[in-house]
Amino acid sequence: MIEQWVDTLNGYLWNDILIYVLIGCGIWFSLRLKGIQFTRFIHMFSVLKMSTQSSSQGISSFQALCTTLAARVGTGNLMGVAVAISLGGAGAVFWMWVIAFLGMATAFVESALAQLYKEKGENGEFRGGPAYYMRKGLNSKAMAITFSLCLFFGYGFVFSAVQANSIAQAFQGSFGFEPLHTGIVITIVATAIILGGLRQIARFAEITVPFMGLAYVLVVGAVLIINIEHVPAIFYSIIASAFGLEEVVGGVFGAALQGIKRGLYSNEAGMGSSPNAAAAAVPYPPHPVSQGFIQMLAVFFDTIVICSCTAFVILLAKGSVNSAEGIQLTQQALALQVGDWGREFISFAILVFGFTSIVANFAYADNNLKYIKLDHFIGRWFLRIGFLVMLVIGSQATLTQVIALADLSVAMMTLVNVTAIILLTKAIVYITRDYDKQLASGHIPTFGVDRQKELELGLTEGIWSKRDKS
Repeated sequence: MIEQWVDTLNGYLWNDILIYVLIGCGIWFSLRLKGIQFTRFIHMFSVLKMSTQSSSQGISSFQALCTTLAARVGTGNLMGVAVAISLGGAGAVFWMWVIAFLGMATAFVESALAQLYKEKGENGEFRGGPAYYMRKGLNSKAMAITFSLCLFFGYGFVFSAVQANSIAQAFQGSFGFEPLHTGIVITIVATAIILGGLRQIARFAEITVPFMGLAYVLVVGAVLIINIEHVPAIFYSIIASAFGLEEVVGGVFGAALQGIKRGLYSNEAGMGSSPNAAAAAVPYPPHPVSQGFIQMLAVFFDTIVICSCTAFVILLAKGSVNSAEGIQLTQQALALQVGDWGREFISFAILVFGFTSIVANFAYADNNLKYIKLDHFIGRWFLRIGFLVMLVIGSQATLTQVIALADLSVAMMTLVNVTAIILLTKAIVYITRDYDKQLASGHIPTFGVDRQKELELGLTEGIWSKRDKS
């Protein structure tokens, strides 16, 4: 009965509301910011080159990028793409690309706002996120609490269960390991990392994410080179299926629905998750907009690069692995191209991608304890215990149950966050123009405001003052 209720609510939220909200939000900010994901595409790589500075107050922008990629690059890239293609056909990949390019503008906005409205914690470290810009920028305590509850449920319990499920299924398919045993091992290792806080999580992500991401792209790149004659047909299939020129299960709407759902779940643009890490960074150039560029880049890497790699491998194997689903479809598709070691490689990739997502998810949930009155000893241990228990439960749950709960969590978070960032359009346009003006004049963009502007925007006193441009 609960499963039916969740499915019904998901159908209403996704089919009738979220598709239009997400596309509309991406178009709105693409227009208001003059196509920033295209006009500043090269510039965001320039910002990345200067992203390794950190301090006692915050992690580096590169660590923030790796932390958000750790959360983004997980089961959505290896398992979610397989689900999208199985349910929506090859056309789902096209709609994943669309939502990614639109989502780059959305990701820019939410992360720049998180930097703008950040504050300092008890130990002087930066912290922030959607709940903070809802409370400060919109003066809406109710919205901040609602978002924090949604994020606490999603990232504190559900999303990591999805990651644990995919890791367990991959290792069962490759090595015959019992899912329960895999779940217990994941839980033990996760415990050691999450107790170290955001800095330890960021250091872990900084090492693992670039290594595994590059390895995955290189392997798939080699497969595509070997099968270069089939690549044009794959692109045709994606475009044709997306616009109904090929018959697929669910038709054009089914392809769009699955592509958008899995695209959002993978790149997280608009969900309000990555701003939690973005706010903790020490940006360079010292301007909140620079962190927007870093997180815009994260969406590009996640969906346009890594998700596309998975999609191409699966579509190369079209018709040969129809009996598989989820992560095992990705495993079998790669094994068909490179041999049996492809299954083990995917198992290792999903272990690294999924596990880094797990620890990053915890950091997001922990960052929002303040707004649900759990930022104390008992509250933190409640989160830790519940989070770890769900890893064990998730490793044994069925794929459909886990995905349904994840979709519901994504929908609730996204609706609240997108509403907030649209209401804060004036603030994001102001800081983006300020950045562009300084860049055009040949200066390193540096954000600083007087007390009157602090009050007008609702900023934390002293964070961006002209006296202390931190």
